[in-house]
Amino acid sequence: MTHISIWGELATLDHTLRHVDVGGVRTRVLQAGSGPDLILLHGTGGHLEAYARDLAGLAEDFRVTAYDMVGHGWSATPDHPYTIDVLSDHLIGLMDALGIERAHLSGESLGGWVVAWTAAFHPARVDRLVLNTPGNIANKPEVMARMRDSTMAAVLDPSDDTVRRRIEFLFHHKEMVTDELVGLRQAVYSRPGFVQAITNTLVLQDPLVRKAYAWEAGWVGKISAPTLLLWTEHDPTGGLDEAEMLLDWLPDARLHVIADAGHWPQWEKVGEYLDTHRLFLLQREAGV
Repeated sequence: MTHISIWGELATLDHTLRHVDVGGVRTRVLQAGSGPDLILLHGTGGHLEAYARDLAGLAEDFRVTAYDMVGHGWSATPDHPYTIDVLSDHLIGLMDALGIERAHLSGESLGGWVVAWTAAFHPARVDRLVLNTPGNIANKPEVMARMRDSTMAAVLDPSDDTVRRRIEFLFHHKEMVTDELVGLRQAVYSRPGFVQAITNTLVLQDPLVRKAYAWEAGWVGKISAPTLLLWTEHDPTGGLDEAEMLLDWLPDARLHVIADAGHWPQWEKVGEYLDTHRLFLLQREAGV
């Protein structure tokens, strides 16, 4: 189906969009559908609209929750570093606030890092896990620098050109970047205090800060949840060699590679993204 607009994607979907208090952090949350709980987490500098093309499809089988992580989108931006443990605690707090005891978690990029950490350290809260282009598993300094510099440039100068370049980084098919997506990012990046907020997010691209949370076999090996690695052929943040690292570290994992897509397969390859989620996440409910 051709994408027209975000509101067009949501036009026939019954959903709620509201703000929830999570330990004093005003958190923007969208929910739709019914069934097993599935929570979606976006990437660095992102917001819940990253999943606009998938929400109606996922809501056919799940009670789906998408939200803006602390310091992101239109959630609150308290002035402290948003390290992986902070983002994970915010996720657990959101689950508590929404009355969700246990859920499937699917995270893209930074969101994948957060859900993996959550599965390692809060195993009782996680059913199945999808790591969608989680990015830079090898902790390469050049990838950190590119992420930091491109994101900060767009926030410091949220012009059409700089913001469009930041979003195009996520896509293999750059012609799919719409004016609407650019405008949304401009609105987020122009929020009062957002320069400090993104600075607090980008601490994770500092090798010294990152060291405490970096992907490594020790904590990744604690993940007991069945895990799907959702990779692509053209992810600018990490290749299939990094997926193989995770397959070695994770006790129960499998890999699916989406062709002809970049860092956002949930936008570029909607049908395959939905099909892989349904097949993997519904296995438990089907008794497989």
